[in-house]
Amino acid sequence: MEVTGRLFIWAVLAASCGAQLNSMVAEGRSRCTASLGGANLGETHKALILQLNADENCTWTIQRPENRSIRIIFSHVQLDPDGRCDSENIKVFDGSSTSGPLLGKVCSKNDFVPVFESSSNSLTFQIVTGLTSVQRSVFIFYYFFSSDTSIPNCGGYLDTLEGSFSSPNYPQSHPELAYCVWHIQVEKGYKIKLNFKEVFLEMDEYCRFDFIALYDGPSTTSGLLKQLCGRGQPTFESSSNSMTVVLSTDYANSYRGFSASYTSIYTDDVNTTSLSCASDKMRVIISKSYLQSLNYNENNLQLNDPTCRPSVSNVVEFSIPLHECGTVKKIEDHTISYTNIITFTESPISAVITRQKHLQIVVTCEMEYNSTVEILYITEDDVIQNQSVLGKYNTSMALYESNSFENQIEESPYYVDLNQTLYVQVGLHTSDPGLVLFLDTCRASPTSDFASPTYDLISGGCSQDETCQVYPLLGHYGRFQFNAFKFLRHLSSVYLKCKILICDTSDETSRCNQGCVSRRKRDVSSYKWKTDSVIGPIRLKRDRSASGNSGLLPQTHTAETPNQPLSQLHLFSFMVLALNVVIVAAATVRHFVNRRLEHRYQKLQVY
Repeated sequence: MEVTGRLFIWAVLAASCGAQLNSMVAEGRSRCTASLGGANLGETHKALILQLNADENCTWTIQRPENRSIRIIFSHVQLDPDGRCDSENIKVFDGSSTSGPLLGKVCSKNDFVPVFESSSNSLTFQIVTGLTSVQRSVFIFYYFFSSDTSIPNCGGYLDTLEGSFSSPNYPQSHPELAYCVWHIQVEKGYKIKLNFKEVFLEMDEYCRFDFIALYDGPSTTSGLLKQLCGRGQPTFESSSNSMTVVLSTDYANSYRGFSASYTSIYTDDVNTTSLSCASDKMRVIISKSYLQSLNYNENNLQLNDPTCRPSVSNVVEFSIPLHECGTVKKIEDHTISYTNIITFTESPISAVITRQKHLQIVVTCEMEYNSTVEILYITEDDVIQNQSVLGKYNTSMALYESNSFENQIEESPYYVDLNQTLYVQVGLHTSDPGLVLFLDTCRASPTSDFASPTYDLISGGCSQDETCQVYPLLGHYGRFQFNAFKFLRHLSSVYLKCKILICDTSDETSRCNQGCVSRRKRDVSSYKWKTDSVIGPIRLKRDRSASGNSGLLPQTHTAETPNQPLSQLHLFSFMVLALNVVIVAAATVRHFVNRRLEHRYQKLQVY
């Protein structure tokens, strides 16, 4: 009974708080023109709930400060569902009036979350409604940002058949004012199965504040699968070989974000066979219908090592480690290749004749420089089918707390003291134990594009800085340490980029085994593969305190930001606090009043 009573009280409080949120809106009127932000109000971000009547024509202009861009997000749009787009819409213009270039138009039937960015010093949006008397509500969030400030691990392109990615800083709190886009593109003939291991964002019925938008295609206008927020572990499947994932966050209530992985599902409608190469394995897909056309049984296929068996579903899939299952490694010049053969094991009916083609599939992954060339040969007596795609080794660079390299630094940006010792590790992610990683060059720069000026920490495998110490070769890892510094007459950020060489461990004359060579002739020794790895920014702690924590770290909002949205988590907090009113009435009432002042939307001025 006690639990039931509390649930009833929570429900009443939730309804009350919800009504309170709905009352905090900015109502549009005829000829309702207002100026937002810029020099007048000095707001770098603002959240607006607009409730509009029939027959409205409202225009707002946002002015940005110098050297900043404007991003505006319409995360929830509820217009007349039966209204025509030419009579009821939202138009966004690049400029201070509706005569500027049209960036885009939003209608009730748009199947995406509209996001626009200005290229001028102002942005104007106009909302026009029809004559039908229906409820209309639009949630708008805009903020200013610097185009030269990037958030590490915020978006990117994923083109392997399987992979994983997560929100910036995960599992720590995601950064504020982030807009990250991940494009997933796999081979033709596959679909994408996306699994969220965790989603932990701000809760809201319409996912207006922090959200994930999933699109069934290669862009953010491909068709919205779902707009996610709150908590959960959902799974989605694309209808084609591409999918787009967007993370958008506001300026309040930062949580863990998300962690996701994806796999490819063979659709059996384009290719009969396919091959993909990763740093640790080869993946071969064979169509069952293709085998049946040759009168083969998929259970009788085998690799060089017959104990390595495929998985069989709607397709036959071999997952072949690069150093197991009879895979043959071959080294030539600057190339490393891995080869295995799939054959058919069924004995012929007669020892003299056969009416079946002899099936032999030769799969080879060639690693050369910064890419992987994948070659697949299928021999059916005199019939040869070739197929090739591109890939690359997976490498990563990270900072650690000490020279034990056990606890990785997850914070980004990483704030340090001047002259603090930093520990850096570059890793090669492969299952081949016959490879060794070597740090040839490591360079620092105040910008992520590594334009001038730059400062060498390591060159030719040799330390170039008096505080830099390069650790001995350690298999798949390259390690060094140095003391933190700041570039003079530049911003406090420092980025690191290392050129990595990968060699065969058995090659005693390789460039990796030669170590530090300050002066050497060109091509005097060999390596098998090379790439670059980048990390940053690293910033000074005193710059964070001096700027009022204006970096990318999540902030806790106080009464100085009156436009903070009310989330369902805060509503739940209100309910819990309200239950304690009887016990600690005075303290709770005071807290409740303060919280109401914190989470209030500023009403739009109406002209």
